[in-house]
Amino acid sequence: MSRRKESILDILFVLPWWVSVLLAAIAYITLKYIIPSIPTESILLKSIGKIGPQFAPLAALFFLLPAPFSLYEEKRKKKLVDSQKDLDSIRSLSWRDFEQLVGEAYRRQGYTVLENTDPGPDGGIDLRLKKDGNRFLVQCKQWRTMKVGVQVVRELYGVMAAEHATGGIVITSGIFTQEARNFAASKPIDLIEGNQLAALIDIVRKDSPAKPIEIHEPAVSERRCPQCGEMMVLREAKRGKNIGQKFWGCSNYPKCRATEPNQD
Repeated sequence: MSRRKESILDILFVLPWWVSVLLAAIAYITLKYIIPSIPTESILLKSIGKIGPQFAPLAALFFLLPAPFSLYEEKRKKKLVDSQKDLDSIRSLSWRDFEQLVGEAYRRQGYTVLENTDPGPDGGIDLRLKKDGNRFLVQCKQWRTMKVGVQVVRELYGVMAAEHATGGIVITSGIFTQEARNFAASKPIDLIEGNQLAALIDIVRKDSPAKPIEIHEPAVSERRCPQCGEMMVLREAKRGKNIGQKFWGCSNYPKCRATEPNQD
């Protein structure tokens, strides 16, 4: 099924509220003052210059319409992240709230996040992340009990190639099959399972305690990344010859993949 074309309002509803305010101001000033003051012989511009001031308030109102909804959603998403306590609370979310939770978590790490506005669960790429000129495609799977298989990862890899993305991320509240892990191991694709997601949410929560969380994934320390200067977190190798061993990884992962051995 072909994707529904997004309107300007669709896009503004998922962008920060101040974007709507800025566009409303630009539209109003342009129609009210700029176009009427342009000396021109163009009949079209002269006509716009005459009627523009009358339509300036309507144009501004059109762009302002999404602002309160966008502001409400912004606050709701922040509350959504801050209210999570553990993996069980994450697994209790609807598929849509799950996607928005992940988006807000990456937003707090400095990424620009564009959410998919197509209706329905699992409708392709759920999130598009941008940071430092790099683009990442994210697929969210709120699969509480069923394992995420290799087919999901293969499909993401195909979209990555088509869109020339820097990398891809598949996030689930459950776990991945070994076949999915093996396929992603040699690709610029990161697989984030439920425990890892819970650790990420714990790190970005405003009321997150300083003490390490009681799961196998990232525990925050004062150690700094030697490459980017962000905090290092204690992780456990999930595959390879060092499986089960602890190591220090950058909290800015997947943007920064710096690691250090754990000497404890």
